[in-house]
Amino acid sequence: MEPKKNPKADVGRNSSLYFVIGLAAVLALVYGAMEWKKYDKANDYDISMNVEDQLDEEVPMTEQIKTPPPPPPPAAPEVIEVVEDEEEVEETVIESTETSQEEEVIEIEEVEVEEVEEDISVPFAVIEDVPVFPGCENAANKKDCFQEKMQDHIRKNFRYPEIAQEMGVQGRVSVIFVIQKDGSIGDIRMRGPDKNLEAEALRIIQKLPKMTPGKQRGRAVKVPFSIPITFKLQ
Repeated sequence: MEPKKNPKADVGRNSSLYFVIGLAAVLALVYGAMEWKKYDKANDYDISMNVEDQLDEEVPMTEQIKTPPPPPPPAAPEVIEVVEDEEEVEETVIESTETSQEEEVIEIEEVEVEEVEEDISVPFAVIEDVPVFPGCENAANKKDCFQEKMQDHIRKNFRYPEIAQEMGVQGRVSVIFVIQKDGSIGDIRMRGPDKNLEAEALRIIQKLPKMTPGKQRGRAVKVPFSIPITFKLQ
């Protein structure tokens, strides 16, 4: 038995039309979903009722600028009472210092000024009258005699310090002393390589005898004299 087919019942005849209608419907739904907006429900109550009243808060007041008080008015001047001076004041009489011809002029005697002796030191090499060593009073050349006597005195009193010998210390000690105005020996100074040698040189010079002081222009003066003392081990 053959099925009967209605030629008007063709399903594929309007398929493209249905497709366009469905696509348009889908686009409309998508657009509506994208443009959909939701709003919160509006409050019907008065917002001003929920605002706290802040008038009770303490509002800090602006500090007032303190201006210094005006200066006090000047005090009224005291009333000065004028008192009459009943006491008599003696006038000071200034006498003239000029002398009259009638007054006698007293002559002042001349005041003698004592000469102060200067403490002069004259080197041994240039002094006019050299100090005289005991035993050189009658020598023709007192300067050469002085130096010879000095060498003899050093040789007679020379003694090498034992501690310096043990240590092997030797050298020359330069000695400077002053023959005072009374002929004594003073202001002794030494300079050498060892204190023991300096002490021995001091001992030798201190044993010098008192001399006749040197003179410059007939007056006794100080005379500095220097001499080396050599310490040499044999």
